[in-house]
Amino acid sequence: MKTKLDTRITKRPANERGQSDHGWLQARFTFSFADYFDPSHMGFRSLRVMNNDTIQPGGGFGTHPHAEMEIFTYVIEGQLEHKDSMGNGAIIKPGNLQYMSAGSGVTHSEFNPSDTEKTHLYQMWLHPNEAGGEPRYAEKELAEVAKDNALTLLYSGDGRDGSTQIRQHAEIHFGRAGADTTLDVPGSDSLPHAWIQVIKGRLSVLGETLETADGLSVEHAPQGFSIEAGEDSEFLLFRLS
Repeated sequence: MKTKLDTRITKRPANERGQSDHGWLQARFTFSFADYFDPSHMGFRSLRVMNNDTIQPGGGFGTHPHAEMEIFTYVIEGQLEHKDSMGNGAIIKPGNLQYMSAGSGVTHSEFNPSDTEKTHLYQMWLHPNEAGGEPRYAEKELAEVAKDNALTLLYSGDGRDGSTQIRQHAEIHFGRAGADTTLDVPGSDSLPHAWIQVIKGRLSVLGETLETADGLSVEHAPQGFSIEAGEDSEFLLFRLS
């Protein structure tokens, strides 16, 4: 006999995240990553990495490999120069996102091309739901697709409504809400879990108040829930199976 599972929420305050400082890079880790290990924060559902990086002028990651991972990079400030073994080369500007499905294997590099400005970004990884495959690459400009006072679907497992198709049964939405605006997250039996990451502003979700860089997991919410903005806010919403 099936029983109803109670909705459970867990806040991940920004100031409790892991951190590292390499001089050229200041990083905050929502989940265990690199030298930061916390067995109570190993990811959430298929969401494995939520890194909030500041790269100093001229700094960056040299060519390195990835495989079996869905990688999303959102640039908030500054610019990020990308090159990869698929032949892609681009400079990702503020408000733009990059998607790279590593598939069976890919190498890439990431640098701050500026001599004077810092680069501030989020990099997020999802485990794929299929092994191998050819690597994929795509870019998305929020200025062209994101709507005010709405949730905009950016990535999905089926590529519907103009979203980019990814190798996971999941959705990534960009939320933009003015002060005193409420956005409804509809229920879903197939995607009953969610992660909210605040880019800027202040949100209220299921009784929790979230500020800039806070995160929140929502488990077992097939009936949906609401997100209330206490001030002009932007955030990412991951809907997960």
